[in-house]
Amino acid sequence: MYNDLFSIGPITIHTYGLMVAIGVLAALFTGEARAKKRNMDADALYPMTFLCVVLGFCAAKVLFCIVEWKNFVQNPLSVLNNSGFVVYGGILGGVLTAYLYCRIKKLSFVDYFDLMMPSVALAQAFGRLGCFFAGCCYGRETDSFIGIAFSQSDYAPNGVKMIPTQLFSSAGMFLIAGILFRYASKERPKLKVGALYLILYSIGRFTIEFFRNDHRGAIGIFSTSQFISFFVLVLGLILFFRNQKSEEKA
Repeated sequence: MYNDLFSIGPITIHTYGLMVAIGVLAALFTGEARAKKRNMDADALYPMTFLCVVLGFCAAKVLFCIVEWKNFVQNPLSVLNNSGFVVYGGILGGVLTAYLYCRIKKLSFVDYFDLMMPSVALAQAFGRLGCFFAGCCYGRETDSFIGIAFSQSDYAPNGVKMIPTQLFSSAGMFLIAGILFRYASKERPKLKVGALYLILYSIGRFTIEFFRNDHRGAIGIFSTSQFISFFVLVLGLILFFRNQKSEEKA
């Protein structure tokens, strides 16, 4: 696909960056609108989102360096300059940043976690569209009618039909976002919305990894993201059903 949209002097605007920016803004504005309906401090979302995005990207790069530790030891600058990131690192970094921000500002982290996770899923959906235009996170080769061949990608093999895992991931995240927004439209026990995000995302990520073919590290027979997904799923299930029991007792 075409990642370079246009250039302004030495600056090139990339479709990937544009989709990520749209995703962040979509997450911010939907979160703000929902915060106002819940009488929460919507203004706090602006600095919180900025910090989560910046430090989340840093955490995603750190986890990428860990995954690529052998190459990092041999040539750290090459790995740091590589455009690779690990999404789970970004999610974990963003959540930790939000937690620390809420502690400092004396806000309820749990309330903001439940508030923003549907919006985070929406942001990820746009981000995966960016992956498609950039050609990263590509799928396995295929002869089926769903295969898409890239012609100007700096990441995916060009001229080879591959499963469009980026589009499947994006569609899946739009679906997850819709489920979470609908689920959160009614009052739920604390952490239940966030827990449902962890469950749905980990299952979707574990599944799509079977169809990807880009280099992303491995732990045993599983990819790094599949390995992390297992623990995220367990955590999500514990939080969700613990709150389910609390709701039934109430």
